[in-house]
Amino acid sequence: MAPSLGSLPASPRINPSILSADFANMQAELARISGADFVHVDVMDNHFVPNLTFGPQMVERIQATSPIPLDVHLMIDDPDRWAPGYAELGAASVTFHLEAADDPIALARRLRAIGARAGVAVKPDTAADPLFEHLAEFDQILVMTVEPGFGGQAFRPETMPKLRGLADEARRRGADVWLQVDGGISLETIGVAAEAGADTFVAGSAVFGSADVDAAIAGLRDAAAAHAH
Repeated sequence: MAPSLGSLPASPRINPSILSADFANMQAELARISGADFVHVDVMDNHFVPNLTFGPQMVERIQATSPIPLDVHLMIDDPDRWAPGYAELGAASVTFHLEAADDPIALARRLRAIGARAGVAVKPDTAADPLFEHLAEFDQILVMTVEPGFGGQAFRPETMPKLRGLADEARRRGADVWLQVDGGISLETIGVAAEAGADTFVAGSAVFGSADVDAAIAGLRDAAAAHAH
């Protein structure tokens, strides 16, 4: 079962992406971000995206050593088959891509039944409108603010209208869903995303590239809070 998230702050949430961490010293890197809300774990299969990271064995090891819950982002084909296994490893949140899932509603329900928060992600050019009537089926919607597959890309502001649409629809329907952004998040861009409705932020180099990781996380959180609705 996923760990209880009842003690987490309401918002904003800062989830450092280990894509920017030192893989050779992962346990130490995880300890550095103990002040964050989640550790964002990018799983890539070199099929859905043109990059390869790691799979269940590495995630299981991260789960065993991380001081904070895991926010697993699956950039993989056939998540209907593979995503539940990550929930079974104990990941607190498992996000799969709408573009890759055959039955996203059934998959989200299965993830929840195992004990994980169910998330769905959309690429920059994928419309979010088909999700509007199903917001209650998900705990998190991830709006990619770069094309998934590689870290260090520039934030794409043209994705913000989609995020605003999701935020407006969630408010209108009273849906308790977290809105996450991933890609190019920094002190310069996090306010734009927060103003558009994001409450959960994935940041890689902005955290791990800082000499003072705690200060970087706090700075991002404060910047997001200053622009939150």
